[in-house]
Amino acid sequence: MTSIYLSSTKPRWTPRSEGDLTAAISEGLLEETHYLDLKEKTDPGKAGNKELARDLASFAVDGGTLVIGVREDKATRTFHLAPQPLKGLPEKVEQVARSLADPPLNVLTDAIEASANDGTGYLIVHVPASAAAPHMVDGRYYGRGDKTKYQMADAEVVRHHARRRATETDALALLQQEIDQDPLSDYGEQSHFFFLAQPTAGADDMLLDLTNGANWRHRLGILLKDAYTPELGRILTDFAPNLSDATQGDRRAGGAALCSHNLADGRTHKPTGQWGDEDLIEVQFFEDGGLRLYSSRLSDNPGRSSDGEQALFDAAAVGLTRRMLEVVRLTAEKAGYFGNWTLAVGATRLQGRRRYAGEAWAFAGTSGRYSQDTYKRATGATWADLNSAPGTITGRLLGPLLRSLGSQDLFTQALSD
Repeated sequence: MTSIYLSSTKPRWTPRSEGDLTAAISEGLLEETHYLDLKEKTDPGKAGNKELARDLASFAVDGGTLVIGVREDKATRTFHLAPQPLKGLPEKVEQVARSLADPPLNVLTDAIEASANDGTGYLIVHVPASAAAPHMVDGRYYGRGDKTKYQMADAEVVRHHARRRATETDALALLQQEIDQDPLSDYGEQSHFFFLAQPTAGADDMLLDLTNGANWRHRLGILLKDAYTPELGRILTDFAPNLSDATQGDRRAGGAALCSHNLADGRTHKPTGQWGDEDLIEVQFFEDGGLRLYSSRLSDNPGRSSDGEQALFDAAAVGLTRRMLEVVRLTAEKAGYFGNWTLAVGATRLQGRRRYAGEAWAFAGTSGRYSQDTYKRATGATWADLNSAPGTITGRLLGPLLRSLGSQDLFTQALSD
């Protein structure tokens, strides 16, 4: 169950039963605010769905909760429980949020059964503050005032878009720091890949319990192992090195890391002169909640090119991004952080290279060569996005790169939810 923000005096409340709702009403805790709306039921039909979409979109700016199954007596300004049929209701709300809001909105729902045990109950709809806010419904943007929703003026919409761009700019600056600190910046020929995740409102010690103390290496290793779910295994292609090769634990300034054996203490490369000594992978976990991935094998010479041409592994970029999004989700869950994230990916040494199309004919069916040396892209994500739309997030991060390489349609499953 996800907690609800009620007020500064009771910032977190987690209803688990009809009795909890009854007690909250009796104590005067439930009232419509900027962060909470109470609705007896959702109206049927197209008009009712659009009204529900407007309610959800209005919360997306600052986050909030809609409770379905609570009726207001406007004459006495009191609230009463009004349990509703639960069958199909969570699915309806989620579908409305995704199909009628633009861009699609991801929400989390918790159902509470009525004590009558007759199939009725209450639906708690959590709308996280969206990184893509404000959201449109029917061509209009919506926000929420003190107690009700309202249609946003153009100037307010512009301010929100500017704030989002500023957040993405900050993420790209952090990404550039990682690129500037590339441990193989002057070594080898392969293209390199970077992934960054930073909580937007995490505490400075958000991951302290995870990165320190006894068995920290084991705890981090379990997180990476858990990113290899059967569902992802069916839709992703793994290229070596992958997350399972990050087995060596090292301390880092502000946190800890798991990396491949050829990255020495102090984050220095250990060349051996043998095949594969250029292949590094590293996942860093910082105490403030930041996560970083570095892979030095986004390309390789597939052995079919007499001039040693490097082929780009776009499938590796997709696979590493999807798996790291799962690591972010698992890490947030472990830390109890359900706020927003800023995400970014980057790639270097790209100019003039083509995508890899398979061993037999490395460049068969590929499009033209990539025209820039560096790729960088940032976006935001909510806790609901990480749970419900990791494919969509991956598409936002990698879409321009894949379209330039002519391969986006090859990753339909990995880029959808």
